[in-house]
Amino acid sequence: MAAALQARLFRADPEAAEGRWIAETRERRPHRLGTRDSVFSLGAAFGFVVFSVVAAILIDSHRSASPLVIATIVGVYALASAVEFEVGAGAAVPTQLVLVPMLFLLPLGLVPACVVAGLLLGDLPQYIRHQAHPERVIPLVMSAWYVAGPVIVLAAFGEETPQLSRWHIYVLALLCQFAFDFAFATCRSWYAFGTPPGSQLTKMASVWVVDSALAPIGLFVAIVGTRSHYAYLACVPLILLMAVFGRERRIRIDNALELGHAYRGTALLLGDMIEADDEGTGVHSRDVVSLVIGVAERMKLDERARRHAEFAALLHDVGKVRVPKEIINKPGPLTDVEWLVIKQHTVWGEEMLKAVGGILGEIGSIVRSCHERYDGAGYPDGLSGESIPLIARIIFACDTFSAMTTDRSYRKARSTAEAVDELRRNAGTQLDPAVVEVLVAIIGEDEQVQPIPLRPRFGEEQPEQLESAVSGQS
Repeated sequence: MAAALQARLFRADPEAAEGRWIAETRERRPHRLGTRDSVFSLGAAFGFVVFSVVAAILIDSHRSASPLVIATIVGVYALASAVEFEVGAGAAVPTQLVLVPMLFLLPLGLVPACVVAGLLLGDLPQYIRHQAHPERVIPLVMSAWYVAGPVIVLAAFGEETPQLSRWHIYVLALLCQFAFDFAFATCRSWYAFGTPPGSQLTKMASVWVVDSALAPIGLFVAIVGTRSHYAYLACVPLILLMAVFGRERRIRIDNALELGHAYRGTALLLGDMIEADDEGTGVHSRDVVSLVIGVAERMKLDERARRHAEFAALLHDVGKVRVPKEIINKPGPLTDVEWLVIKQHTVWGEEMLKAVGGILGEIGSIVRSCHERYDGAGYPDGLSGESIPLIARIIFACDTFSAMTTDRSYRKARSTAEAVDELRRNAGTQLDPAVVEVLVAIIGEDEQVQPIPLRPRFGEEQPEQLESAVSGQS
């Protein structure tokens, strides 16, 4: 199996999208920063250190706190920062429970320095156990920029004592916290990894939901803290409880990731079986996978659908392992009986995948429909139009193009331009016209194929049947 295809499937997590993001975050921790990541993170971390110094000097606060209060609240902040509840693109930590009391119990100008001290102290065990590379300290310091938002807002409004009547200011401070968090996190992802900033919004939203839920609790602790400076210690049991929940969620995610590896291994094994039985079919299947992935992404299928598309594209011919080799590799035309056997391969493929169950069982019905025609003249069920699963329509179009541009025992491959022309002529009859448009656009980008006008669609002209991987020959 080609290495590129294996890498594609490895990135396709069998659970929700967040599982893949979390897995990638875990994988990066023990490794050094990339060059671009290091440059951006170092600059942003240095900027935060400068901000912390300037805030300590310029922000005038009438509050005072004993060294013991400062040390204990930093310690509790470190404890909270060490608790990870993995959601979205990374992990939500219950630091909001301590951050809000910090903003009202400590001199405001010292809060940024105390926050970064708590973060470093909380992450120290990971570096001692070699679970994180020492360079990860740099983005950790950079990540503390989120505290700049509430510090600036509270300083601007001269907030000294927490009051429920000033809730609108605290909401603004929270929104500014999210804004700073989003700005630095997305700029880092964009500069270091090429991730579009807009794509980070939904990933980070789940973390902000956790912070928003904990912020009111932190505010009430801060109000009580005006009478007892150690009121924030009441948050410790809640933090420990969240640590238990976070550990249980991590175990569930670990199990899901392991199950995903098992599904991927099964899919690759079945793919290897196809390739071992018929080298042409194996190479063809890999080509179809690449095309299907591109079309699915361009058509903006959701994460679950793209995952199903990848597996179905890889295994769309898996039922051919039950077809006798003399039929698969026959150089001449098939007899009617042989053609009936060929048509059964999609049904057999569905049966095999449903027997495996789980994710592969879910794509069985897609594999069954991968040779249905848009006009209803396909097999095995004679489905037509929108009644054919979209993923099956995508696979059928990509399968057809790959078959036309692949050498067969009974004919040479067509040129890309000829195959594109044939796709367009059959858009609306055998093939879904929307899928054809996207597929041709992708092929054009790769091959610099000149656009060819669409021919009349179903009902206006009846072109000859396109040749797919198993439309009469294999």
